[in-house]
Amino acid sequence: QVQLVESGGGLVQAGESLRLSCAASGSFFSINNMGWYRQAPGKQRELVAVITKGGITNYADSVKGRFTISRDNAKNTVYLQMNSLKAEDTAVYYCNVDDENRRWNIVGRYWGQGTQVTVSS
Repeated sequence: QVQLVESGGGLVQAGESLRLSCAASGSFFSINNMGWYRQAPGKQRELVAVITKGGITNYADSVKGRFTISRDNAKNTVYLQMNSLKAEDTAVYYCNVDDENRRWNIVGRYWGQGTQVTVSS
């Protein structure tokens, strides 16, 4: 009963930045973990970043220092600021949200539709 709408993807050159957003709506009592996954063709989906309701964050090693995840609980929205983008960041990025109190590295119940991020080198 949670719908996620993503936006912000696009085509950029290496070194540039993008900001992804994901807004949750629907029937829920509380949004807990919110995160971003990505999947490149032929590869498994991987966790990029996750943020708990209290603001604790975790990042994949490949994006540490370049990406920042944040959330606005009043707006039920999670963001991913992506700086210093590299060609290897090219993937479809999926928002993932949980309405249960699960551990941070457990996939949440709801998925966004995905937004394409393409970084040219």
